[in-house]
Amino acid sequence: MRRRSFLHYLAGGALAAFATRLRAKIAPGTRYDVIIVGAGTAGLPAAIVAAERGARVLLLEAAPAVGGTLFLSTGQMSAAGTRLQRSKGIEDSPQQHYDDVMRISRNTADPVLVRLAVNEAAATFDWLMDLGLKPLPEHPILGAAHEPYSVARYAWGANGGRDILGVLTAPLAAQVAAGRIDLALDTSVTALLTDRDGAVSGVRVKSADRETIHRGRSTVLTCGGYAANAQLFEALSGYRHYGDMAYGYSKGAGIELALAVGGYVRGRENYLCNFGSILVNDLYPAKILGRFNTVPQDRPPWEIYVNVDGKRFICEDEPSVDRREHALLAQPDLRCWIIFDEAILAGAPPGVRNWSRDDIREAFATQMMFTRADSIAKLADACGIDRDGLLATVAGYNEGVRRGRDALGRKHLPRPIVQPPFYAIRHQGHSVTSTVGVAVDGQLRVIRPGGAPIRNLYAAGELLGAGQTMGNAFVGGMMVTPALSFGRYLGRQLPLAAMNA
Repeated sequence: MRRRSFLHYLAGGALAAFATRLRAKIAPGTRYDVIIVGAGTAGLPAAIVAAERGARVLLLEAAPAVGGTLFLSTGQMSAAGTRLQRSKGIEDSPQQHYDDVMRISRNTADPVLVRLAVNEAAATFDWLMDLGLKPLPEHPILGAAHEPYSVARYAWGANGGRDILGVLTAPLAAQVAAGRIDLALDTSVTALLTDRDGAVSGVRVKSADRETIHRGRSTVLTCGGYAANAQLFEALSGYRHYGDMAYGYSKGAGIELALAVGGYVRGRENYLCNFGSILVNDLYPAKILGRFNTVPQDRPPWEIYVNVDGKRFICEDEPSVDRREHALLAQPDLRCWIIFDEAILAGAPPGVRNWSRDDIREAFATQMMFTRADSIAKLADACGIDRDGLLATVAGYNEGVRRGRDALGRKHLPRPIVQPPFYAIRHQGHSVTSTVGVAVDGQLRVIRPGGAPIRNLYAAGELLGAGQTMGNAFVGGMMVTPALSFGRYLGRQLPLAAMNA
């Protein structure tokens, strides 16, 4: 990502100016209590809390500004036992939160990390509110975009992750001004330094074509995932990186650093895609053009969804988003086509979110993921769908509409697909997060394959992988909140007593 493009993420330029003011000169030979690699969702709270304890902190960031994925994140958090909940008469507990996460993930999330995350979440959320975070007035809620919680504990601000970043800037600036945090932007860590026993003792960094070495008692990797590295994404996740929605600096640098000193990664088996987007083209990863509303609670379906064999693979009004996502995961290339006819296009509520009916009609003349044909057979051929399969599927669906009894159990059967022209929209499943992550223990120490910790090396944030805190499900708030909470946890727990004493 170019520097100019990156700075366009910054609201009104205010955060860009803030980042510029925070540039600090690092004195040669300084030894630190804590070196933090990555000034994002986990790294910022780790640096702030450690510095407030009196630690001497070096905060390194490869980008030209602090914030990381908070610039792009929806900022959705989940926490049990918060003051906000109590103010609205909501009774909740970390145990209930834990039970929900494990239920939704079908026990595929890491129980040790989930336990730590839910135990720390309320204090983290309350801390952010003390700093000025303002959740939406109706929050907390149960959630709808993901499987709902059993208790309303899901909340975020009007500006998503930027609201979180906004309240962290003042305490960060205060600690930089006090000389407890040295902040280096546009600075990449090229290697971790180790002693003869394999303990991490510092970092080698590159900034402005110059390499320097910094020593520290503890090193924390909070430099994000790999969702902006298509080659690494496919190698680790096992699927192509279809949708381009990643933060540009999420290249997998932390994974490379951890592996180089004996760590390992885990979570590949937990890869999950969402139920899809409409991409601008098939030059993957591709930008997102739009999304069809496949949430039956918002818009009951008029269309059918078919795979490349022309077969329906899910009841279109299935209420569980998790079941819909796993059904798409099982389809070739994580792909489906949304099939309908002229009568549905003319009479149903527009299916593409935030598009008018005229917008949709225009797309069939201009966009490659939108296909129109005078017959079902021609539509199948134009889309690359099995012709006989699609003909049989549409005929079977129409018969179900006529009889009022669908073969897959669908309840909403407004009309058959019979009136030409016929339409197909290609919907592509993809993931916006990094599923695989660096393995850590219950103290967030990076561990070797046998389970032994690598001394003085810790990790937090998306670098741990969505597969550890969410398992093979999308569990609301279980990416942002654990990142923030684990950062605060490390800021509180890491040993001090500066090495330059």
